[in-house]
Amino acid sequence: MKEREVDYVMVPMGLGVFIIYHGWLLYTILRNPRRTVVGLNAESRHQWVFSMMSDPIKNGVLAVQTIRNNIMASTLLATTAITLSSLIGVFVSNTSDSVGTATELVYGNKTPIMTSVKYFTILLCFLVAFICNVQSIRYYAHVSFLVTVPTFQNKREIMEYVARNLNRGSFFWSFGLRAFYLSFPLFLWVFGPIPMLACCCIMTFVLYFLDTTTSFTRHLHSHSIKEERKVEDIESV
Repeated sequence: MKEREVDYVMVPMGLGVFIIYHGWLLYTILRNPRRTVVGLNAESRHQWVFSMMSDPIKNGVLAVQTIRNNIMASTLLATTAITLSSLIGVFVSNTSDSVGTATELVYGNKTPIMTSVKYFTILLCFLVAFICNVQSIRYYAHVSFLVTVPTFQNKREIMEYVARNLNRGSFFWSFGLRAFYLSFPLFLWVFGPIPMLACCCIMTFVLYFLDTTTSFTRHLHSHSIKEERKVEDIESV
């Protein structure tokens, strides 16, 4: 196999590993959410909204402060993403198109077109991260108003609506974070397809342990949910 053809094999393999893993993760979230950290956290946020809105006057300050922390985290990621996008755009526009700039340490396709594709994919990745974090801020800001309205107290339909919006904001934040994760192998692609493939495999292996839950975590979460429901039943009686 020629050196410039290695990119056409290893890069799709690396992206395929990354995409297949996230396809499995999405299937598991939909079918068995408590097996994943994303699904378990979604249930926890749902219960948190019900707990905060049961007495918004008492819990309003705590709720707003918690949501504000999430907004600050999303703002930091959005600012980082758009800053890196701007830097990459300036770097690409000032880079010479000569093939001589390619270092001999890079094993793979060194043509100017492939180099432009590499930088464009990294730029696109950061732009997606920026858009997702902006959407996350939008949902968090909306929830910060709804969660403290006294007239919404003990109205289950409205509380479900607020919980859905909070989870949507968190899902967008997770999507933005995944875009940052993907930027690592894409950045290593600049140094060749072999580091990119190795990074995809290692990152997928690490993400599996970060995204899945243990039996102890699931048992602890189930116990806390049961206790919360018992308290709600006693208060309703």
